[in-house]
Amino acid sequence: MKKLFPSAAKALEGVVADGQLLAVGGFGLCGIPEALIDALRDSGAKNLTVISNNAGVDGFGLGKLLETHQIKKMISSYVGENKEFERQFLAGELELEFTPQGTLAEKLRAGGAGIPAFFTKTGVGTIVAEGKELREFDGETYVMERSLVPEVSLVKAWRADQSGNLQFRLTARNFNPAAAMAGKTCIVEVEEVVETGAIDPDQIHLPGIYVHRIVLNAHPEKRIEKRTITETTGA
Repeated sequence: MKKLFPSAAKALEGVVADGQLLAVGGFGLCGIPEALIDALRDSGAKNLTVISNNAGVDGFGLGKLLETHQIKKMISSYVGENKEFERQFLAGELELEFTPQGTLAEKLRAGGAGIPAFFTKTGVGTIVAEGKELREFDGETYVMERSLVPEVSLVKAWRADQSGNLQFRLTARNFNPAAAMAGKTCIVEVEEVVETGAIDPDQIHLPGIYVHRIVLNAHPEKRIEKRTITETTGA
């Protein structure tokens, strides 16, 4: 099965549609599938529910989809770097399912592992637990969280082979493997494609069985979310 597609737009063809539940990898702007996000914007798909740790920044990453009002709901952990997100949420234009970061990661991991729900102490006694089942284990109260199984996952990896085996680079690994495993269809943007067998089996972070489509983006922008510099003082 040929998994490599000539462009991000071609990789999304016949897969994305209005009203879908999607997962998008990345943490801040680290490890986000930039080309796939741009192609998703250009596809015109709307009324999307997007699972992602955050929603990019104004004008970049998922922030581009907020600007075009293609996202109706975010399932996120951190949303503090996007003024358009704040404006839409406060104006009632955007729904938000605020989810603790570890819980969000486990909801995706569990979805990929075929586990429909799990119990956690995180969120007990807060609005996170409202309307959810509570249960006691060993004298402690836990809240039940349903796993997430998105129809499509868009993720970023450093390297892929022709079979879809993936290698991630450093902290860009973040939410990407869990998002990839959870999706019914997984589309991966990579910086390098090599022949099957070229990646040391011990360095494969995610096996190709989870990957359906691959697109090469050899020169991503990799924008820095917050640039901090140290100013030197004269002698």
